Amino acid sequence: MNYRNFIDTQDFSKEELLELIELTRMIKAADKQGCTPKLLQDATLAMIFEEPSTRTRVSFETAMTELGGHALYLKPGEIHLGVRESLGDTAKVLSRMCDVIMARTLKHETITGLAAQATVPVINGLTDYNHPTQVVCDVITMLEHMPAGKKMEDLNVTFIGDATNVLSSLMLICTRLGINFTHAAPKKYQAPAEWVSWAEANCKVSGAKLTITEDPVAAVRNADFIYTDLWWWVGQEDQIPERRAAFMPTYQVRMELLKKAPAHCKVMHCLPASRGVEATDEVLDSAQSIIFDQAENRLHTEKGILVWLVYPLLKRPSEELKAFHAGRIQNFLDGRL
Repeated sequence: MNYRNFIDTQDFSKEELLELIELTRMIKAADKQGCTPKLLQDATLAMIFEEPSTRTRVSFETAMTELGGHALYLKPGEIHLGVRESLGDTAKVLSRMCDVIMARTLKHETITGLAAQATVPVINGLTDYNHPTQVVCDVITMLEHMPAGKKMEDLNVTFIGDATNVLSSLMLICTRLGINFTHAAPKKYQAPAEWVSWAEANCKVSGAKLTITEDPVAAVRNADFIYTDLWWWVGQEDQIPERRAAFMPTYQVRMELLKKAPAHCKVMHCLPASRGVEATDEVLDSAQSIIFDQAENRLHTEKGILVWLVYPLLKRPSEELKAFHAGRIQNFLDGRL
């Protein structure tokens, strides 16, 4: 049976992404009334982590449990991923035992390598290049907090900060869906040309507008949402002093900057946050902050993605077939007594 991976939102059309978002919102509505359907009964998710995680691990593991399935947490040192066993062999073994694989990897080529060898859906839980599950969650959160009178294609999203994996994903999903997107950062830390070219190609189809600027005040002037993230990634620790000097204080999201945006503007952050660095406590804890709505929506988003990918692949034997096998096995066991 054919299956899809969830590696990059660029792999999906606007219509497919909207279908996924609508499914997720339906599942969330059911969850809020204690009615989450057991759509993945007895299914198993293998969760591979090359680095620690809070939201990604908890959201996927809880999602599988509430959908009637089971999740396995495979942390570094517990499996032989690419060390004593090839990446391909790991992918093939997990595919024989599990219904879906989610991996959070340091390098993007690790997730693409897994997907190339696996025979079940593979979900990207974050790499050094992108974070697709996070940004589906972000769009859902934006739709829940959309200003009155606006539709999705009217929204203006401003990202202030480094060209992180979240920036790449958010820029691409927004421009794919027709949401106007602005990135404000020092020139050295702006989105690379390749990302910009992909986003511009999205804009030609969707009608979105893409802006790259060094002026954070201009960037927030019409913003419905201001989004920020960490200023450095794993392996960039030696650059911290240089990066702090480049971003602070101009690109720190402070109340002074937030006041330059429309009064309805909301603040977003994928978390974890370096409080007092990319954003102040005053902003992150303000009435305009929706960072914990985002965090909660990771759970609902993982449910939507898992169901969207896995539900069509599950076997659904008839009650007669189940009874046949149960009776056959029971008769065999009873005959041994």
